[in-house]
Amino acid sequence: MTQTPVAQKRTPYWWEAAPVGPTPDTPLATAVDVAIVGAGYAGLAAGIELVRAGRTVAAFDKMHPGEGASSRNGGITSGNIRLDFDTLKKRHGEERALAIEAEGKVAREFLYDFIKTEGLECDYQPVGRYNGALGKEQYEKGARNAETLSKKLGIEAYAVPRAEQLDYLGSEHYRGGSVRMDIGGLHPAKFHAEMLRVALAAGVSVHGGCAVLKVEKDVSGFKVTTSKGIVKARQVLVCTNGYTDGSDPYLRRRMVPVRSRMIATEAIPTELMDKLMPKRMMVGEHRKLGFYYRPSPDHTRILLGGRDASQAGDPDWPVQMLKDGLDELFPELKSVGLSHTWFGNVAMHRDMLPRIFEHDGLTYATGFCGSGVVWATWIGNRAAHKLLKDDKAKSAFDFRPPTFIPFYAGKPYFMPAFIQMYRLQDRRDFARQTR
Repeated sequence: MTQTPVAQKRTPYWWEAAPVGPTPDTPLATAVDVAIVGAGYAGLAAGIELVRAGRTVAAFDKMHPGEGASSRNGGITSGNIRLDFDTLKKRHGEERALAIEAEGKVAREFLYDFIKTEGLECDYQPVGRYNGALGKEQYEKGARNAETLSKKLGIEAYAVPRAEQLDYLGSEHYRGGSVRMDIGGLHPAKFHAEMLRVALAAGVSVHGGCAVLKVEKDVSGFKVTTSKGIVKARQVLVCTNGYTDGSDPYLRRRMVPVRSRMIATEAIPTELMDKLMPKRMMVGEHRKLGFYYRPSPDHTRILLGGRDASQAGDPDWPVQMLKDGLDELFPELKSVGLSHTWFGNVAMHRDMLPRIFEHDGLTYATGFCGSGVVWATWIGNRAAHKLLKDDKAKSAFDFRPPTFIPFYAGKPYFMPAFIQMYRLQDRRDFARQTR
């Protein structure tokens, strides 16, 4: 393992152009129609839809709005479903599996239209995504999936044989792959900042640094106790995802916060970027602990992310693992240093599908499983329509709550072991497929 320089900054690369910060200090309303817990993508998307339908809305975030996953992610508009189509079909039937995949298409289209219609300046680039296959089995599975998306949903998707790979990605690491052209990239912190601007202009009251401590039913709806006072609300929408805390023990038993870490390289010469990422696509992998990576919006750096098994502090070894992975993909980058590294929480759960559900009168929009750029925006919007009782906007993801996790109350003590197990499975699969 090569020793690499420590990254210059331990804050998100995205904060250079769009730093997070406090919201205007506005007084709490004594009563609102809807209180939203969480002011990331999902909470803001819901708030915008609700206020435009005539509801009064207050959104609360214990951190600066956007300080969590909304400004820390890779900015890839993947809308991934963790379960492949064959598994979805086995678990839920072909009709529901197709409805879920079809809604993914609609969700991306909604996102792109939202960016265009609202005039959001967030460096959106519709460049497509290349998914690398580590062997024949993965390649054939990706090719079948691309064919299904193309034939049944009209998505521009196709397989790329190994002989053509260098036209898409300057790496010999993969044995071919597949492309989806309905996926692109954006600047996640700019996207959130622009959503916040639109929400405030529309009339959403956003309170940063204001934790929701408790939600209780009362005769008129709910009493929401926050760190800055009490607000009465007719309805409550919870959108906390990977930053769910002990104030909602029901959700906390179902959502597992998993660290996802990213690194950003120092500036790369244009001619080298032309070789490594000739089409400037977003990139993913067909494995359980695969990397995701992309060029920066200005095409001067490569940003790469993956799961981080650490649970406390900010150790160097996860950074080293990502840099080693990057060097394996692109040996030309071994001498290139890192400018930034950071981590944030994504939320995983046993069902591995984004979800809208109800419990004890509260509505939840959560469980984005690492693909929140598309899903949080879409699920937040659909949850708003649910509160508005708009049956025409019902989502395929609106069904039973995620299954609870036995003996779990918020601390994911089991994640290091799971990550190690997945890592061993990936090594075994890689060895089997590359014999």
